[in-house]
Amino acid sequence: MNALDRIPEALNTRLQPGRILFADLPDDAPLDMPAQCLRTPPVAARTAKASSASFRLGGLIAATMGLTGLALTPVYGVLSADTIGPLDLLILVLVAMLFAWSAFSFLSAFAGFVVGLGNAPCRLGIAPHGPLPGLSRRTAVLMPVYNEAPRPVFARLQAIFESVDATGAGAAFDFFVLSDTTDPDIQASEYDLFRRLKWRLGAPQRTFYRHRPENVARKAGNIADWVRRFGGAYAHMVVLDADSLMEGETLVRLAAAMEREPDIGLIQTAPAIVNRHTLFARAEQFASRLYGPMLARGVAWWSGSEGNYWGHNAIIRVAAFAAHGGLPTLRGRKPFGGHIMSHDFVEAALLRRAGWRVHMASGLGGSYEESPPTLAALLARDRRWCQGNLQHVPIIGARGLHWISRFHLLRGISAYLVAPLWLSLLVSAVILPLRPQWGERAGAPLHAAANAFDVAAVGVVFGVGLAFLLGPKILAWLEMLRTGESARFGGMRLAATNVAIESLLSMLVAPLIMLSHTCSLAAVVAGRDSGWVAQAREEGGPNLRQTLRLHAADTTLGIALAVTALMSSMRPLLWMTPVIAGLALAIPLASAGASGQLGRTARRVGVLLVPEEQLPPQILVRANALTAGWPAADVEPAFSAPRREPGASSPA
Repeated sequence: MNALDRIPEALNTRLQPGRILFADLPDDAPLDMPAQCLRTPPVAARTAKASSASFRLGGLIAATMGLTGLALTPVYGVLSADTIGPLDLLILVLVAMLFAWSAFSFLSAFAGFVVGLGNAPCRLGIAPHGPLPGLSRRTAVLMPVYNEAPRPVFARLQAIFESVDATGAGAAFDFFVLSDTTDPDIQASEYDLFRRLKWRLGAPQRTFYRHRPENVARKAGNIADWVRRFGGAYAHMVVLDADSLMEGETLVRLAAAMEREPDIGLIQTAPAIVNRHTLFARAEQFASRLYGPMLARGVAWWSGSEGNYWGHNAIIRVAAFAAHGGLPTLRGRKPFGGHIMSHDFVEAALLRRAGWRVHMASGLGGSYEESPPTLAALLARDRRWCQGNLQHVPIIGARGLHWISRFHLLRGISAYLVAPLWLSLLVSAVILPLRPQWGERAGAPLHAAANAFDVAAVGVVFGVGLAFLLGPKILAWLEMLRTGESARFGGMRLAATNVAIESLLSMLVAPLIMLSHTCSLAAVVAGRDSGWVAQAREEGGPNLRQTLRLHAADTTLGIALAVTALMSSMRPLLWMTPVIAGLALAIPLASAGASGQLGRTARRVGVLLVPEEQLPPQILVRANALTAGWPAADVEPAFSAPRREPGASSPA
């Protein structure tokens, strides 16, 4: 028996049958949380401070349009050599849309790089270092779970609790596990581990567990249920995911910023990915850690007080959220109607509509999450996100939204529209040289005009597009050198090598994601609902047979594109090599990427090394140790039975 699980005999002897020692939920403190109307804007709760974000974002959009116009000039010159046909127009439109997407992403990243050169303090006044401010208001830390592996969840929660207590401000924070778990065995394990956690922490008045018998409105409904029942007792709530970690100092600084700035409704942190071991996830982790801070800084620069919300690792003003963050049920049937799946963007837009500022604390640090361990897990998650973002189409036109909030929604939608656009451009570029009239009208061999198209049009789109893709990576590497952080990435040369490795892997995987997003989009448009399943977080991807089934279409398309390109000329084959290779090698890429053994071997030799692996933050070390050593459920602590929700079944 683990010593931490022993219940003092004196405590056992004092218990009487039916006596409640520790409550699993606090007293109700209800708040009204009405569903917002998208057709009628509310009376603004306050007038938000003037922001320069409109000017900054407007400048970026203007620069994007200017670069796109310059890029289209040579493309139009080639396509209009004689007359413009439907295929020519299609290619021109596709080039314009895709170039604009890439150009804006690059300019946003470049803005983040330039802002970082100034070493300016956070515009919210949140200092990442220095003495901690005092707190006078109460904050609830909420961890919603849905059929998650219980041990890591409660290990992370304990690590966060202990980190907060170490700041000396623990009394200002309460912790809630909000379970929507439907598997009775998992739910029984959740409650068992919760009771142990309560005893282990020695602060039963600050840790609570609530189980809903039905997963109504998913995570958004889970949070809304807590707000309606207990939100009145708290000034702020920190919303986590089941894989979230946040350091105590970060939570204290966020809560202090909310107290200091009474017109802020939400502050989003920029979590770094940690704890990843498969080769695929290590590449995601490296990209998040090296490029992520600069990219987040760029988004924070142009969004200002009209920021966005990513659904977790953020602090929210409870009263503002209750009054203006209630989500409506969309008209129509699934997949477009019903409860809003990607709730976070919409909640941020509704808060800003009511006059509350929404910010990103891009330079705060101390905020962590995990990512899908395999390509299959990532694509399954993206299928759900695709449906959720497409639900935002009618919400973009909601009355009273700030135009930057509409832009956030549009960017989320277009992230999934980009995939079929790229696929259409690739297919069109392969078909175009096969048209006999190109050779006939010029009195030249069949491939003469095709070569002109390749040199001018494809050279602009793919050459400059490649620069836009690699540019932010190079800028982030330069920033690493400037800030002196290169040693934490294994040194300048190893970090440069890892940038090249990550770039190659992402280039090969990108066509697979493109094809998957295209299929997801088609499925949603066809009316197929993605459902809602627990996210895969642990190692152990699909077996070989499943991998073959998942990526057979990718492989077939890659071979077909290669054959078609060869039928026209070698030039299309050359510039399409990354796409063709990624598709044709889908099965070995997916299998190698899902390998934890290969990922750990890469870690030992420094491949895709990140600072948190060389010098892990204390909270990460503690959470991993607790996960590895969490005791078996062999003791029945003397705690109260859980407060039952109406209609709930027993957890045991």
